[in-house]
Amino acid sequence: MIVYHLIAITLAILIDSIIGDPPSWPHPVKWMGSGISRMEKKWNRGKSRKLKGIIMVLMMITVNFFITFLLVWGFYHIHVIAGILLESILISTTIARKGLKDAALEVYVPLKMGNFKEARLKLSYIVGRDTETLGEEEMVRGTVETVAENISDGVTAPLFWALIGGAPLALVYRAINTCDSMVGYKNEKYGEFGWASAKLDDVVNWIPSRLTGFLILIAHQPAHMKVTKAWEILFRDSRKHPSPNSGWLEASVAALLGVQLGGINYYKGVISNRAKMGEPIIPLHKDHIIETNKILTRTTIVFLVVLWIGGGVIELTATWF
Repeated sequence: MIVYHLIAITLAILIDSIIGDPPSWPHPVKWMGSGISRMEKKWNRGKSRKLKGIIMVLMMITVNFFITFLLVWGFYHIHVIAGILLESILISTTIARKGLKDAALEVYVPLKMGNFKEARLKLSYIVGRDTETLGEEEMVRGTVETVAENISDGVTAPLFWALIGGAPLALVYRAINTCDSMVGYKNEKYGEFGWASAKLDDVVNWIPSRLTGFLILIAHQPAHMKVTKAWEILFRDSRKHPSPNSGWLEASVAALLGVQLGGINYYKGVISNRAKMGEPIIPLHKDHIIETNKILTRTTIVFLVVLWIGGGVIELTATWF
C-alpha cells in the first residue's frame, strides 16, 4: 500500500501545482470550517468548555477519517487505479503550495510597482497582524514569515501523514490543523475551548516541522554565511518562537536568506514582541519574497524524494520481516 500512497502523493503535488484551490470549487476544508464554526457557536459557552473542545476536535477527526477511509476503500475495491486517483485528489486538497506561492506573489507585485496600499491589503489576507501602516520591509517580513511557517503546515506535514496512512490520515491532519487555525488561540474566548485543538496540532506537526527545517538547509546553499553558521542559527533560534514548531521553518529560511525575521507586530492595536530569528546580514527586500517561494518549491520536491526513499526502506524492511 505504501507505493500506492507514494504514487498518489506525487500526483497530488502535480494536481495542486496545476489547479491549486479554485475559490468556487467544493473543498473539504470549507466543509470542515463550516462544521467547526457551528460547533464553536453552540458549545463555546458556559461550563466545561475544555471538554467540549476535546469532543469537537475528536468528532472532526472521526468523521473525516471514516468518510475518507470508506471512500478510498470503495474505490480501491473497484480498481487500484481508481483508488490511487481518488487518493491523489483528496491529498491534493490538503496541500497548498500553489495557493501559498500565489498569495505571496499578490503582495510582491504591488510592492514592486510601489503600490503600498494594495500590498498592505493583500498581506492582510494572509496574516493576522495589523497591516495598515506597515512599510516595505515589514510587509516583506510578514510575507516571508507566512510562507516559511506554512511550508510545513501547508505542504510537507499533510504529505508526511499521507505516506503513513494515505488520504484518510492526510484529511485527519487537515482537520486538526483547521481546528487549530480557527479556535486554537490563547485568549479569553478560545483559551479553554481551543486547548485540545492547539495541543493536537503541536503533536501532529512536531516531526514534519523539524524534518522540513532540516531539509530546507540540506537542499539549499545559504546566501550570506557558511553552512555551519546556518545550522547554528537553526538550533539557536528555532526554540524562540511561541509555536514549538513554526520556529524550525522561520529560523531555517532566515538563515538561508541572511535576514532577520521576528520583531514587533500589532494585533488589533495590541503590541506583540516576537523573538527574532536569524541575523540581519542584509536588510529585507521585496525580492526575498521570490527567494522564499523558490525555497518553498525546492523543499517540496526534496521532501517528495525523501518520502520515496523512506517508503522504499519501509517496503524492503517489511519484506525482510
